[in-house]
Amino acid sequence: MRKKSISPLLGQKKSVEIYAIDLEANGIGRLPEDDPHAPGKVVFINGAMIGEKVTYAITQDKSRFQKGKINSIQSESFSRIKPRCEWYGNCGGCTMQHIDSRTQIAIKQRALEDNLRLIGRVTPQLIMRPIVSSDWGYRHRTRLSVVNRSIKKGTVLVGFHEPQNRYVSDMTSCEILPSEWSDLLVPLRELVMELSIRDRIPQIELSRGDASISRKSVMVIRHLLPFTETDEELLKKFSDQHGLWIWTQAQGVETTKPFYPIEGELFYTIPEFGLKLHYHPTDFTQVNHAMNQVMVKKAIELLVIDPKDRILDLFCGIGNFTLAIAKKAHQVLGIEGSHQLFERAKNNALINQVDHNTDWLEANLFDVTTNTIKSWGLASKWLIDPPRDGAFTLVNALAELGKSLDANDHQFLPKRIVYVSCNPATLARDAEVLVHQTGYQLLQAGIMNMFPHTSHVESIAVFERA
Repeated sequence: MRKKSISPLLGQKKSVEIYAIDLEANGIGRLPEDDPHAPGKVVFINGAMIGEKVTYAITQDKSRFQKGKINSIQSESFSRIKPRCEWYGNCGGCTMQHIDSRTQIAIKQRALEDNLRLIGRVTPQLIMRPIVSSDWGYRHRTRLSVVNRSIKKGTVLVGFHEPQNRYVSDMTSCEILPSEWSDLLVPLRELVMELSIRDRIPQIELSRGDASISRKSVMVIRHLLPFTETDEELLKKFSDQHGLWIWTQAQGVETTKPFYPIEGELFYTIPEFGLKLHYHPTDFTQVNHAMNQVMVKKAIELLVIDPKDRILDLFCGIGNFTLAIAKKAHQVLGIEGSHQLFERAKNNALINQVDHNTDWLEANLFDVTTNTIKSWGLASKWLIDPPRDGAFTLVNALAELGKSLDANDHQFLPKRIVYVSCNPATLARDAEVLVHQTGYQLLQAGIMNMFPHTSHVESIAVFERA
């Protein structure tokens, strides 16, 4: 087997000025052309900021770039702040706590604009003002990894992974979790250590609703072997002590079920529309409830709903946007590929008394043709909220309809599309199809800071057909 060559530059120290920053909070610099070892080479330095001059130790040296770790900062950016979390840098949950909030938002806004321009070859007519909420304690759904660091020494770690590796951070608090969850990190270690199957518990999920019959937070404990009676008593005691509704998951998500108490209610609310959406703790829901309320309100505003409108909500999930649309429109069709979410959405429509003007369709939205779109019927407006992969098949089917020589096909093209995205690259890719192949204009686009201190970019865009 051929051995990999190791650069002799590894560990050497160099100085560079930072002129840009990427979404992973890597400062980007370029070595001078007269550098004896790497003339003009691009350098990525984690934690360095625009305008700073830093000395770094080379951690990776490739033909076209270097990566480095900050050794010292000669000139510090005015946007640099002290991270609030004491585990920042050791925990990979956040990447931007050393950057002030305004600059974080500017970085994400720039990332969205750059993706639209470079990938989509489009520029919005209007850049929306960023939508923001609280920077701390915002995460109401999370998955914690569990690792037995050394059972013989009595150590179990519960938390997020370290940056760029599979190890779990030795953290005992978290600033982006609700305080009651942050306070659970150490007790969770102690609980797992007491269980007989402590080495067969890979993860613990937490979900926090707006209220429940008895307990606000749900804990789902994944276990690869059955619990003993003693284990079950320990879980019940932990539940009572910390006010948790405990669920268990023996295999896939379909095996997730309430353990103690057996009865309960988990939901979040959207007060602007008088909505109460029930969900299971492993369902996809937005992790930031406050931002979700603002996002739904903004999406409804951007749809410009007329009481006579029939609207499609694609990738509708449990009905997060669908039910709010139903409060304003004549009719709404929610389409979802996951059977569990599809059933939850129908039930939520019934609970919220909007079942009279909501229709539901379970369908794979990654397998869409022009005939599929026509089967959905006429709709003046669409809301699209896809996963990170985007909606490429869907928008390409729209493009085919737009190119059709049959004028009747054009009536199935919605007048307006509001596109909610969790990946600016796939939004930009889909925008290229909508604008350059289907005849839509990109009226507005902007970011929603759903995940402060992280590299995640949530955005919203409005397309309209002339």
